[in-house]
Amino acid sequence: MQSIFNNFHDPFQFLSYLDRTILTPTHATPSPTSTGSPIVTVFFIAVIFLYSTIHHHQQRQPPRLHTTTMGNDGGSIPKRRELVKEAARNPTVSELKATVFESLNHAWTHDPISSEPIDLETVVSDWRGRLYNYESILKGLTTEPGSDDAEPKHDTTTSGNGESATPTIFATELSFASTGIKSLRDVVKLKFKRYRPPGNAKEKEIFACPVTLKELGASTKSVYLVPCGHVFAEMAIQMITDGSTDSTEEQEVCPECSEPFNKSEDVVPILPTDKADINRLSKRMEHLKAKGLTHSLKKDKSASKEKKNKNKSKRTADEANVNGDAEKEKETKKAKKSTAASGSISSRVSGINNPATAALTARVLADQDEAMKRRKLAAAAAGFR
Repeated sequence: MQSIFNNFHDPFQFLSYLDRTILTPTHATPSPTSTGSPIVTVFFIAVIFLYSTIHHHQQRQPPRLHTTTMGNDGGSIPKRRELVKEAARNPTVSELKATVFESLNHAWTHDPISSEPIDLETVVSDWRGRLYNYESILKGLTTEPGSDDAEPKHDTTTSGNGESATPTIFATELSFASTGIKSLRDVVKLKFKRYRPPGNAKEKEIFACPVTLKELGASTKSVYLVPCGHVFAEMAIQMITDGSTDSTEEQEVCPECSEPFNKSEDVVPILPTDKADINRLSKRMEHLKAKGLTHSLKKDKSASKEKKNKNKSKRTADEANVNGDAEKEKETKKAKKSTAASGSISSRVSGINNPATAALTARVLADQDEAMKRRKLAAAAAGFR
């Protein structure tokens, strides 16, 4: 009914519409609903009252926002309050753990330089505990420094030695220059042990800890020993180091190859997430550099080269200073001789009043002195022979 009222701006237009359509049909037959009937009059009054009430109610309502219909099929553009059901919130602890585990699993299975799958048979690791394919390291070392591959792809905060001071362990893409690896001595080749679970010969082999037989990967905290490179579960190394008879002894032996290692420095976690482990690895590397050693506990040739270059430049500077002093001494002696000769000549021509004659006489005397020196040198050379 209200939709019909909306089409008329005046009640009399609406009554005229009713008179034409309902009250006065095309076949004019007398009926009790004619225009002069009291029933019709009451009906008109009720219609006018109803129309006035609806019109007054519409005027009191606030203006409505226009919503665009979508094809006249009953749909409309949704508003923001209909779409945003919940306010923004911080991720929960479980969501954060899931995100970290996903990033950790990607770092375990993909090379951060080439983004190719990691082959655990030939994998290597740097002092930060990152995993790389051996081929990626060789390619980066053989690439010329001026090529595009050696340019950093991301901005990193570097320390004085050109390496990242706050490394991003789970970086999905790195350039070789940002790793700080300058030679094969800066990485350690890791040795994973294959293990086939008992009871099923068709079971796929896994890389497991030799002590606990736990599968090594993102779900297990793993460490490797330097310099041998054997990989174990962190729990196994803690059991070995904590169970030693002498707690003050820093040296332990590898359970696989019996090679000694320092339990406080040479146990490197793989892809560490704790800040304490990352800070410990940074301090370890600073101590090794102070000793002239690399991550693999081998001698740092680059440091010795820098030292040799510094010593060479220092020797060159000292030689230049010595040569300069000798040249200065020779020039001083020569100046003294020339001053003495000029003084003797000036004393001999001091009695000549004419300046031109005095200058000519001084030049002749200088030539005579020079000729006398040459004769003396020739006579001395002949006598020496």
